[in-house]
Amino acid sequence: MLGALSDLPRLRDVRRRRASSYDTSGGNSDFWLLQPGETRTLTQIDGPGCVKHLWVTLASREEAYPRRSVLRMYWDGAETPCVEVPTGDFFGIGHGLMKEFWSLPLTMSPQDGRAFNCFFPMPFGSGARIELCNEGERRLVVFFYVDYEEYDEPQPDLGRFHAQWRRQNPTDGWGDDDRRFPDDPDYRGEVWGTPNLDGSGNYVILEAEGRGHYVGCNLNIDCFRRAKNDWYGEGDDMIFIDGDTTPTLHGTGTEDYFNTAWSPRQEFCAPYHGLPLTSGTEEWPYKGKHSMYRFHIEDPVYFRESILVSIEHGHANNLSNDYSSTAYWYQTEPHAAFPPLPPVSERLPRPDAE
Repeated sequence: MLGALSDLPRLRDVRRRRASSYDTSGGNSDFWLLQPGETRTLTQIDGPGCVKHLWVTLASREEAYPRRSVLRMYWDGAETPCVEVPTGDFFGIGHGLMKEFWSLPLTMSPQDGRAFNCFFPMPFGSGARIELCNEGERRLVVFFYVDYEEYDEPQPDLGRFHAQWRRQNPTDGWGDDDRRFPDDPDYRGEVWGTPNLDGSGNYVILEAEGRGHYVGCNLNIDCFRRAKNDWYGEGDDMIFIDGDTTPTLHGTGTEDYFNTAWSPRQEFCAPYHGLPLTSGTEEWPYKGKHSMYRFHIEDPVYFRESILVSIEHGHANNLSNDYSSTAYWYQTEPHAAFPPLPPVSERLPRPDAE
């Protein structure tokens, strides 16, 4: 069911199904209109199956409308959402932006990144419900496909797909100033010499309980301060598994976790990692908005009881920037309740810095 390309010839006893926004009158008005504050169920499925593909495109006269609508998904009668993410962020890029990029599980396709696609398999045993909520102040035009399979029996040993959005705006930095960095050796020594061995103050990407595996994230950073030392990439990734008090997996820097190197300023996309958005000028190299992704498709991070995925905001958390992220993982149910999703006013991106 969940095999790779080499498994395509295998015959399967499944039924292909689809829910979509097609015009049931036979006309060509193949979209739904969501009024402000309205929630619509894109699909309600009874019985066992698996969502294999989700395509969505939106239109609105509001700015940053991908941050104003929210996708929620429930598997097997879950009481709280297994997925709760602003729509644009779920499909791979934050800041309320749309931009063409591609990866194996997620894409934003032409025109101008407005076609959102998700290929993460989302199995369920007794039923599924996918909702979209318009939390903006203008109506939202929605076209969608939900392509899924139906099974006679639930498939064994499959975790349930989860996704969660978080934001810290700004992060609590302690070392921001206007000295040149790394040109100032005193400042470099002060910052790089400060230890952080237990992840205190790190930005949290995911905190979950149960048995499962973490399969990746997108991370969005807005360097909104006018500072020479705004390079965020010295922040190490730290992942704590099953209650470890020191990092089970400790990385060497933000750009390294996202499989790039040497303070990248080139946009790049690949199946499992990429930097689809980066800003800045020659004078202020890392000023502005950045978006990056890392998917653990070949190397899932397994946990039996709990997982905490975190990353420093600058070395030892010295920088104050705007961080937001979407984490993706599979686990057993029930899941721990998510932190409350912030209201629209606290989700909107910062205006571009002068």
